[in-house]
Amino acid sequence: MKETAYAKINLALHVRRRREDGYHELETLFAFVDAGDVLSASSAQADSLRVVGEFGGALDDPFGNIVAKALQSLPHGPGWAVTLEKNLPVAAGLGGGSADAGAIFRMVRDSHGLPEDWHARAAKLGADVPACVESVACIGRGTGTELEPIANDLAGTPVLLVNPRIPLATGPVFKAWDGVDRGQMEGDNLREMALAGRNDLEAPALTLVSEIGDVLRALEQTGAWLTRMSGSGATCFALYDRPELRDAAKVAMPAGWWTLAGALR
Repeated sequence: MKETAYAKINLALHVRRRREDGYHELETLFAFVDAGDVLSASSAQADSLRVVGEFGGALDDPFGNIVAKALQSLPHGPGWAVTLEKNLPVAAGLGGGSADAGAIFRMVRDSHGLPEDWHARAAKLGADVPACVESVACIGRGTGTELEPIANDLAGTPVLLVNPRIPLATGPVFKAWDGVDRGQMEGDNLREMALAGRNDLEAPALTLVSEIGDVLRALEQTGAWLTRMSGSGATCFALYDRPELRDAAKVAMPAGWWTLAGALR
């Protein structure tokens, strides 16, 4: 079996309040890029996980990896020998680990079927995991696990992801949020909601990694109709009306930055 773990981006991410349980009440617009990590699996005596790829070295505990936890959380028959090709940077706002777990859920669904409570099992692994299981554009509320479908008028939109190669953990970014509720998402379709939206974690992330501002300024010069930081950073994205604009922008980015050109699913 082979499955792509599609990179997640947040077209908008509105933080509404801090909750009593320590989490945050969110409204977010999930979208997915048609590229990401790649997982393959074959039958084995017992479950195993091998990590390769450009960013594989960032995962120093494969058995504590979310992929292993996803496998353990689902009935999948005999053992699976899983290889994770880690193409997405870690701690990058792209839901990389959640996307990997989502890919495992799809592989189990296709081979054995998922249990009825799969959504709850996915949510236990991480707030982004339920959205990453389907990997289609949707609205997320609560901590991001309460999903609502939305018509996808942005499917096929050219997108460029750029990361300054600086990991940024989610916890400190949320901790640095100023606590101000700047209002709900508005609009009648994905494009309107994305343009009218914002990422409330962008400002606190900038205080921790100032290079995010360099990435955003570079992308704003490339003819994109939307540039924004994804998730808790430090990856930023740009959306284009034409693929040639995206491809020219990729070439124009500084050599030291990580880039990925694709299209929205």
